[in-house]
Amino acid sequence: MGKQKKVIGLEAFESFYSEQYGQRWESLKSSFSLESDYFEFKMEGASDSYFLDSASVLAAKQLPLEGAEEILDLCAAPGGKTLILASRMEENAVLCSNERSPERKHRLAIVVQTCLPAQISERVKTSCSDGATWCTRQTECFDRILLDAPCSSERHVYKDPKYLNVWTPSRVKTVANEEWALLSCAFRLLRPEGYLLYSTCALAREENDGMIERLLKKFKDQVQVVDFDPEPVEGHEELVPEKTEYGFHVLPDTAKGAGPIYFCLIKKIVL
Repeated sequence: MGKQKKVIGLEAFESFYSEQYGQRWESLKSSFSLESDYFEFKMEGASDSYFLDSASVLAAKQLPLEGAEEILDLCAAPGGKTLILASRMEENAVLCSNERSPERKHRLAIVVQTCLPAQISERVKTSCSDGATWCTRQTECFDRILLDAPCSSERHVYKDPKYLNVWTPSRVKTVANEEWALLSCAFRLLRPEGYLLYSTCALAREENDGMIERLLKKFKDQVQVVDFDPEPVEGHEELVPEKTEYGFHVLPDTAKGAGPIYFCLIKKIVL
């Protein structure tokens, strides 16, 4: 018998996600064609506005910043969530906004300079570093961390034949391994009693609750998944995330085109 032909592309994509979402997969696919529910970020004293998905705003708002002096946005480009954090941080706080790609870091720096007033942008430091290896140089040095991890971005893949035609389930495993390297490093960078918000725009459980599951197994008694009611976004109060095993998920079929965005809030316990 010959080798069984490997299924790739649309057929593999459909099979994988219909298995995860069942009958809901059809409505999710249909919602990918909806226009995203955009939020305009505009601060007095800044020269430019910045538009981002309202679900991204919702996720970034869930990182508690009260009392935080050193904050890290580990994978920050293009910069929308950095803007949300910067606008919410206290007057004595400093935000390190990091991106590993030099080109994307350059764009990030421009967003910080043009979309924030000077008194805030001067306290946002942009850097270019591989977030997955940062913990080899420093540990327990930030009070709060946002990790919006690069992910499978299924909504974009589905609409782009260049990526969809070569898609296989192994892509999810590869991306999940990259996310794990970032998440485990971010947790090591977090100070005891600090908070880490993990988020993705992925649909696959392996990249969302699956990551939190791995964190709980690896660091055991140091990890507390925070139970809370998400704070709404002004003007987008109808945006209500769905509870998952560990976090929350905003899915575009029930959020007027917003998302998908997954987020989970973690606290580091003192041993």
